Amino acid sequence: MTITADALDTAHLPFAARGPLSEAVIGHLSGAGSADLTALARDALGASADVLHDDDIQLALFSLYASAYGSVGAFDPRLEWDVHAIAARSAIEEEFERAIRGVVDVPPLPERTPDAIARALFHLTSADDGPSLSRFVARKATTAQLREFLMQRSVYTLREADPHSWAIPRLHGRAKAALVEIQSDEYGGGRPDRVHAAIFAASMRGAGLDDTYGAYVDDVPAIILASHNMMSMFGLNRRLIGAIVGHLAAFEMTSSIPNRLYGDGFRRLGYGPDVTDYFDEHVEADAVHEQIAARDLAGSLGEDRPDLLPDIMFGAAACLALDGMVAAHMLERWSADESSLRQQDEA
Repeated sequence: MTITADALDTAHLPFAARGPLSEAVIGHLSGAGSADLTALARDALGASADVLHDDDIQLALFSLYASAYGSVGAFDPRLEWDVHAIAARSAIEEEFERAIRGVVDVPPLPERTPDAIARALFHLTSADDGPSLSRFVARKATTAQLREFLMQRSVYTLREADPHSWAIPRLHGRAKAALVEIQSDEYGGGRPDRVHAAIFAASMRGAGLDDTYGAYVDDVPAIILASHNMMSMFGLNRRLIGAIVGHLAAFEMTSSIPNRLYGDGFRRLGYGPDVTDYFDEHVEADAVHEQIAARDLAGSLGEDRPDLLPDIMFGAAACLALDGMVAAHMLERWSADESSLRQQDEA
């Protein structure tokens, strides 16, 4: 089938390419390119010294996932399963997963019971000694830094819960019921105004920022894209079902206290409930979610499918590792009185 420019959604692309691979991928998904994406992907991967921090590779992968989510109107939906795009995505994912596994220390496997798995996950998350972005936000962050924080977080949070929802049709029994219970809360329990992504959008508006999805992709570094891309890769690949479950468990188990501190940081600088509501909502919600995610979701899946236990623990450890890299980047820049963005916010 030939795709013509007249057949495309004319919505403006919210972000620009960062190199030849992302330029070719964006062009292809927009119906305007004919490059050999797989060859370009292999060239970019071969030339990259660090896939996790490579702007061109991470934006290309982000764009390929954005096609699956439907989050970029200019990407032709007929190209979602285009064989050339999928072949390039698979090539990037292979190296991306290898890079993640190369930096993640997976703990010893627990016994294959829900309680033992939950204890292992709680031990893993409580022992995490990564840099505390939340404490910095609560005590020291400036207004400009808080705005940057929201901009960085928008890449995932304006699509909050979506990467983990890919797992729902791939689970069964207790694990499926547990995930649906968590995701029901994430999507507002039937109340559109309480969908967590919508509450975060309100926080962005309250801080004077654009809540359009993708508005700040140009501003965020590769490691922010890598963190979101990892979730998407885990969720979209059925072979990594254990990893997305482990990721969600760690994600929920490290959310409640940090969100209380984030809310405190915004209150310290005079922001009201229109901005802090998102963080306050997660203090209570995620204190419940962490128990469900650890025992009923990850624990029951590990008991029912012991072959998935290594990836459950890997996914949890990977969540902590990349979140730590994101925090380290932001804190390093802020400690040097520099912006954590690729470009200064000129709003």
